[in-house]
Amino acid sequence: MLRAHPVEAIRTAERPLIEAAEAAGDPDAVMRRAASGVAHHAAALLRSRTGGVYGRSVVLLVGSGDNGGDALYAGAALRGRGCRVEAVLLHPDRVHARALRALRSAGGRVTTGGVDEVSGAAATPDVVIDGVVGLAGSGPLREPAAARVAALARAGSPFVAVDLPSGVDADTGTVHDAHVRADVTVTFGTLRRAHLLASPTCGRVEVVDIGLAEPASGPLTVHRPDPSEVGRAWPVPGPEDDKYTQGVVAIRAGSGRFPGAAVLCASAAVAATSGMVRYVGSGAADVLAARPEVVCHPSVAETGTAQSWVVGPGAGTGSAAVADIEAILARARPTVLDADALTCIASHPVVLRSARAPVLLTPHAGEFDRLTGGWDRSDRPSALRRYVSDLRNRGIPATVLLKGRVTLVDDGQTTWSVDPGSSWAATAGSGDVLSGMVGALLANGPGGSGVDSGGTGSGGEVAWSAVAAAVVHGEAARAAARRTGGPGAPIGAGDLLRAVPAAISAIRGA
Repeated sequence: MLRAHPVEAIRTAERPLIEAAEAAGDPDAVMRRAASGVAHHAAALLRSRTGGVYGRSVVLLVGSGDNGGDALYAGAALRGRGCRVEAVLLHPDRVHARALRALRSAGGRVTTGGVDEVSGAAATPDVVIDGVVGLAGSGPLREPAAARVAALARAGSPFVAVDLPSGVDADTGTVHDAHVRADVTVTFGTLRRAHLLASPTCGRVEVVDIGLAEPASGPLTVHRPDPSEVGRAWPVPGPEDDKYTQGVVAIRAGSGRFPGAAVLCASAAVAATSGMVRYVGSGAADVLAARPEVVCHPSVAETGTAQSWVVGPGAGTGSAAVADIEAILARARPTVLDADALTCIASHPVVLRSARAPVLLTPHAGEFDRLTGGWDRSDRPSALRRYVSDLRNRGIPATVLLKGRVTLVDDGQTTWSVDPGSSWAATAGSGDVLSGMVGALLANGPGGSGVDSGGTGSGGEVAWSAVAAAVVHGEAARAAARRTGGPGAPIGAGDLLRAVPAAISAIRGA
């Protein structure tokens, strides 16, 4: 399990290390330890891209804070390994003096931030070390840093970010227009929130041991499971199981306009793990043609017992759809509300008061906008926590999965982050597959399995089911994109659905 912490927790954990170094008369001891890790990973990147370290060119973008000092000390270490190192001082009057002396003593070249002052060799370096801003930074890169970063990025130089890519806010994960897009981010002791919230911009994140004790988890800690953890927890039938004890999920989805939503959602529930899938809606013929093992029912009222429900994909937004949502919520079973059900909730928020068991809302950004009436997209985790907390303060046992390249799940106490490492799942119908998978896990997983469980799983159990399904969903999308054996190709939701069983097998094998 990965845990990423807020800035204040990191600073509190760092303070004893820094105070001990100062008391020992070596105030830069921790900084040099961190810089050694930066140099190590920069050298590894050089070897992977150029085949060696000696004679390669390195540019340091040096800001006024401690990250600039880290970069300078790292540059001194790389100079000692034979690299040509040039430090660009973006604020020459505010630079870490001892680290600068170390670089100069090692033979490093120093220039200021003007574009015309940087040598020709440094215009296309083999690696760039980003030490512009650190944890205290916020907002976009400013000049002259923004112009220098843009020029180096156009030249194709890879970036190693110190602690965080500059232009990315440490706590919110906001990626501003002017920012560094890192190939590798080297951080110290433990992860910062942005490493999990803005992971595509951070690239590969390497954590260097500097003697820091990881802070305790708190309400602002972001969690990300390892796929192997999801694999170990994924329910599979045991020797005493039958179709009922494995969990029964009911699906209310599809319509004459969107029959495919019913097929995708119900088929995903079957593929994910459920012992039995019940279906309600006008798409019964299509569902049975695709999955003859699904049990179809003419109405919600005539549907048998289920441990969980999925409502909404392609199901319509009229008064009959709203009435079905109310009837299903009144059954007091964990319920996934997706797609059209979210539109119904946005128009009739009072419907959620019918919930007598945990509900999971699964909006994309546009649906979340309708649910909230507008939200701050630059700070996704805070907007999500506020919305969930507001629902729970009104007595609604809600958890929300906010879709995106980095999907967030929040139950009011814990924020989870899932980054599948690609955006192959950004295709119509993939959300229908995800909701069916979550519904199956809610029926079969903790707090949901077994016909007598009552389906009263806690918010944490609902969140875990959502996170686990999102992990496998992302793996299935990647596997489907690689189906030709090449680097990947665009896929449809049907391709993703067909890859789900293999994705489950892969994470269980992990």
